[in-house]
Amino acid sequence: MSEGRTPPGPSRPVVIGITGPIGCGKSQVARWLAELGATVIDADTVARGVTAPGEPAHDEVLRHFGPAVAAPDGTLDRAALGRIVFADPARLRELEAIVHPAVRPRILDAIARAQRDGAPAVALEAIKLIEGGLAGLCDQVWLVTCDTAAQRERLAGRGTGPADAEQRIAAQAGLVERLRPAATRVLDTSGPAAETRAAVVIAFGEALAAGR
Repeated sequence: MSEGRTPPGPSRPVVIGITGPIGCGKSQVARWLAELGATVIDADTVARGVTAPGEPAHDEVLRHFGPAVAAPDGTLDRAALGRIVFADPARLRELEAIVHPAVRPRILDAIARAQRDGAPAVALEAIKLIEGGLAGLCDQVWLVTCDTAAQRERLAGRGTGPADAEQRIAAQAGLVERLRPAATRVLDTSGPAAETRAAVVIAFGEALAAGR
């Protein structure tokens, strides 16, 4: 924990950060935590919100990346932007430098709302939880992993084409190794869903107990 926050307990929810490569089941883990009573905050959803038309970050992204990411109506073409940033790590870092500062205050507000609502826990799902500086908001960091075959299958199930899937997987090469030292817990979701859910239930109970 950082930022001088009080320990988790009756007055503050336990904050669990969920991170890991694309297609490894972060969102499913978050859904299971929601079933167990946690309030879920999806950083990707927040990022889409701060880059929506009318938001300052929307116009800043358009100015920075230019006509290549503009739709015919002048709004941000997210698919075009995705093709650019997933093909070039330097361009991805440029995008993150615009978006991350806008995302953080909204996540802090969402955590504060969960506290006011009396939530026992918050699950903060973010692929860039650590690199984006959000891990400091968390009591625990769960790294969600899976084998490459499961990753490809899940991306295909979302309608991601093979070439696009390979590009996105390649863009995150070495991510697990980089994140592992910061993880409180590693959850491998390669096996049957029932086994993974059972592991999540145990991990959640231990996180709540540690926060009391």
